[in-house]
Amino acid sequence: MCIRGGQFYYRRNVPKDAQGLIGRTEIWRSLRTDSLRAAVRRVSGVAAQIEAYIESARSAAGLSIDETLLRPFTDDPSLWPALAAIRVREPASTSDPSIEGRPAIAEVTLGQAYEQYLNDPAHSWSARTREAFETSRKMAVAVIGADTPLMSLSRAQCRDYIEVLRFLPRNSAKRFPKLTPRQASEQSKANGGREAISAANVNVYLGNLSSFLNWAVNEELIGRNPLRGLRLHDEVAKKDKRLPFSADQLRKIFNAPLYRGCLDGGRGYATPGANRPRNARFWVPLIGLHTGMRLNEICQLDVADIRSIDGVQCIVVSEKSKVGSTDKILKTEASERVVPLHPNLLDCGLLRYADQQRDAGETKLFGDIDPGTKGIRAVALDTSTPAGRAMFSMLSVFAEFERAILRERIMAGLKRSTKKAGRPSLDPEKVQRIERSLRSGMSINATAKKLKCGVGTVHRIKTRMAQAA
Repeated sequence: MCIRGGQFYYRRNVPKDAQGLIGRTEIWRSLRTDSLRAAVRRVSGVAAQIEAYIESARSAAGLSIDETLLRPFTDDPSLWPALAAIRVREPASTSDPSIEGRPAIAEVTLGQAYEQYLNDPAHSWSARTREAFETSRKMAVAVIGADTPLMSLSRAQCRDYIEVLRFLPRNSAKRFPKLTPRQASEQSKANGGREAISAANVNVYLGNLSSFLNWAVNEELIGRNPLRGLRLHDEVAKKDKRLPFSADQLRKIFNAPLYRGCLDGGRGYATPGANRPRNARFWVPLIGLHTGMRLNEICQLDVADIRSIDGVQCIVVSEKSKVGSTDKILKTEASERVVPLHPNLLDCGLLRYADQQRDAGETKLFGDIDPGTKGIRAVALDTSTPAGRAMFSMLSVFAEFERAILRERIMAGLKRSTKKAGRPSLDPEKVQRIERSLRSGMSINATAKKLKCGVGTVHRIKTRMAQAA
């Protein structure tokens, strides 16, 4: 008997001769209570039901059985053969009646449980988060099977799912619409898996599926999470995923015709010319370079978000809108902030551009960026073209660069500070008192309580004393 998610469970290891018949090495049953006293009273009945189930599996396979194990269900010997002839079912399909005598509960499949998970009103997901979980649901259902009994989901099936994802081609649904994910993965594997999705992408799928299975455990739809701890090793270190641009690369980017003079602000932005258009394509990279804002934070700005605060011209990053916009989304609540405008942006005329948009009756700073079908302007950027991909990666690197600069500023400030960072050192006299207390035979907890210090501190001192002895 054990406790998970605040509820007591009974776990029975399936005997080796019955594991192949039942298809499981363990059987879990919820005792449907968080009370130890109630669980102790109920566990014997649940255990008897499981023992009878195992014996019925042995009987159906022609193995010898202990008919006594069927007796908890009836005292009439004439019914024992009928009970022994119960057909072998998956553990999850043995919908045992509850302890209170309620009717048997229908078995839940992976597809049904996933739908319940997505529709759970307790989730406060954004539209993008919900879309990500829906994408993960489609993949899991396609590979594992919508009709797979959730209770029978095994570790081996989870490892098979990982194997399919390992070789899944990028954009497989668009590139191979007639192939299932498994077929596309097998085809990619045969070709060496050169165009497979990244390990980070695989781990996103696994993380979302694991979140669903944790929810299923809490809802008592499954006894444990068989995916727990399974992840694909990512050979690319997190710090190397987004390498910063060099000074030469930045000079090339901002010496392009778009900033020096181009044919027009449309398709001719990369062709040298006499025009210098001021539109989203011009401003978004510049704002990203000088503020470190995320791509979508820039693309969704209202004209009213450019304003003066205490005499300083700023960009206000917030989901709240002064003009009633409902398309603004931030990554986290902590993302709300005020960013002072860099002098270079003022010299380039960002305030004049904002005034022109305001005078034209525009509410969005970059109304020329279509929000697309998903309502997210950053996603609407065309990343199928080299220029679109460059802008997308450019803003990601700028944001990463700004966060690195913030860390450098913090460390430099700490270095200049005359105050020593961290906790103050322990008084030497108090250290001696702790040592004397420990030598007298007093325990770590008693010493910490007596001398009013942390248990960890006393433990470190005791370890140091043992090493010095």
